[in-house]
Amino acid sequence: MNVLVINGPNLNLLGVREPDLYGKQDYAALVSLVEETCAQEGLGVEVYQSNHEGDIVDKIQAALGKFDGIVINPAAYTHTSVAILDALKAVALPAVEVHISDVSKREEFRQVSYARLACIKTYMGLGLEGYRQAILYLKDYLTK
Repeated sequence: MNVLVINGPNLNLLGVREPDLYGKQDYAALVSLVEETCAQEGLGVEVYQSNHEGDIVDKIQAALGKFDGIVINPAAYTHTSVAILDALKAVALPAVEVHISDVSKREEFRQVSYARLACIKTYMGLGLEGYRQAILYLKDYLTK
């Protein structure tokens, strides 16, 4: 089983960007957590980050036939990108949405998640641990 983990804009600045909100661990720590979790679970993984919406859409489309599922943190594109929603729907791979912060307790505009409409589950407010939970959930979902 192969999992694609996609991270959207500004996640490359983890540890620097609003550490009170997103934590002090950097992006390398996130990648390590994902890779270690997948290795422990016997999953292949690719971790991808882009600040560009079209690149994320291209990556989702390229996942078809290569990956069994997607873990996605669309970041700011969560609240704006119908293109990412449409790409997730088009490839029809099981996807789990992750947010480091609890977006349900943030600004009103963050209450809308287009990506969630194409996801089987969402984890939010668990910090980097949300990625581990999403991977475990996706593995369980794929093996049923």
